[in-house]
Amino acid sequence: MLDIALKISLALVVMALLLNVYRLTVGPDMPDRLLALDTMYINSIALIVLMGLWLNTKTYFESALLIAMLGFISTVAVCKYLLRGDIIE
Repeated sequence: MLDIALKISLALVVMALLLNVYRLTVGPDMPDRLLALDTMYINSIALIVLMGLWLNTKTYFESALLIAMLGFISTVAVCKYLLRGDIIE
């Protein structure tokens, strides 16, 4: 039963990633593209956690945590660049 739920979850997360790629390429404004990129980080974290559950290993959870930290820092840096034009004050 868990195997079926994991496969359905993986399919839905992959579909969400594909929709994010579409929004990233077609997005009308730069903030829309930035939000699509940020959502792709979140969906990739979900994908890695689901793969860790499916394969029953703990290594995937550590890599998901690393991607979460890098995604947050890069989103803050890009937002700061878009608002002020400079990252370091």
